[in-house]
Amino acid sequence: MAYEVTLITGDGTGPELAEAARRCVDATGVKINWDVQEAGVDVMARVGTPLPDSVLESIKRTKCALKAPITTPVGTGFRSINVYLRQAFGLYACVRPCKIYKGVRSYYSQVPVDIVIMRENTEDLYAGTEFERGKPETADLIKWINENSKTGKIKTAAAETGVSIKPISVSATERIYKYSFEYARANGRKKVTAVHKANIMKFSDGLWLEVARQVAQQYPDIEFEDRIVDNMCMQLVQKPELYDVLVMPNLYGDVLSDLAAGLVGGLGVAPGANIGPDGAVFEATHGSAPKYKGQNKVNPTALILSGMLMLKHLGETSASQRLEKAVADVIAEGKHVTYDLKDDRNDPTAVGTQQMADAICKKL
Repeated sequence: MAYEVTLITGDGTGPELAEAARRCVDATGVKINWDVQEAGVDVMARVGTPLPDSVLESIKRTKCALKAPITTPVGTGFRSINVYLRQAFGLYACVRPCKIYKGVRSYYSQVPVDIVIMRENTEDLYAGTEFERGKPETADLIKWINENSKTGKIKTAAAETGVSIKPISVSATERIYKYSFEYARANGRKKVTAVHKANIMKFSDGLWLEVARQVAQQYPDIEFEDRIVDNMCMQLVQKPELYDVLVMPNLYGDVLSDLAAGLVGGLGVAPGANIGPDGAVFEATHGSAPKYKGQNKVNPTALILSGMLMLKHLGETSASQRLEKAVADVIAEGKHVTYDLKDDRNDPTAVGTQQMADAICKKL
């Protein structure tokens, strides 16, 4: 049997990472027909859009994609392609495992960190409902807020105030918590922690926490607790080994997944999956690092491990386990790894992106 999978090569260092991950997935022996598609700033310069229709059509057909990093302009330009794909295909569950591997450089290298960040993908401030400063509709919105709010009055003028709306719904919250508890059961996880700011945002994060508690009652075999997001940050720094599956709205999930990645060695070893009812996109947590483009230098681990998550999603459990073990063995040996995985980042024995992928393929 051969699986149909879309391979989005991305931009910056994306194409070389995509090649490395593709070779490692193929080395497991699982038969995959790759539909290679381009997206990002490079293709935008040629065709006028960073996300051609062919990419969307391919994902609709295959219902599974492995996506290399894509640059998101800061402050200007197009919105995040990552966010667009999650919303377009209803990929409501962002799954970001953060696990310490022996041999990775980290202040927590002796701590058994093994956390999964569950991030609700479709709502919260990332829904993109924003009002630009100085616009008539922004002034009307601020006027409405001031007339209808006893405590949340906006003190500044509409001419200098931008506004973002934070939607949190019962249905989307219930969906991500059911997915998280089912994930915990299926993967032998013991505890689910709801992360929120319900003490301040009582009608959005308050709803988030209320629904979490309701869903938790359906899973008495899984321990449940909640943490305020700022306290959660401190807890992760002080005692990350106490936590297991952390569930949070979109923005907190984006921030805390980077914090959790920092615990286990950085974004270079942090994979990710975006799961929906009719498809899935697997991607590294890190960005495209355009300054290293074409240098065969960056760490391919995160995208290779994203390929591991993809194999697991496809039902190829044995292959996914063998791929993760091969990655872990190469890192533990420390011989054929990129510079960021060396004790000394200037170590002349560090290898390039493709050479590390070669070592992983050889292990397989």
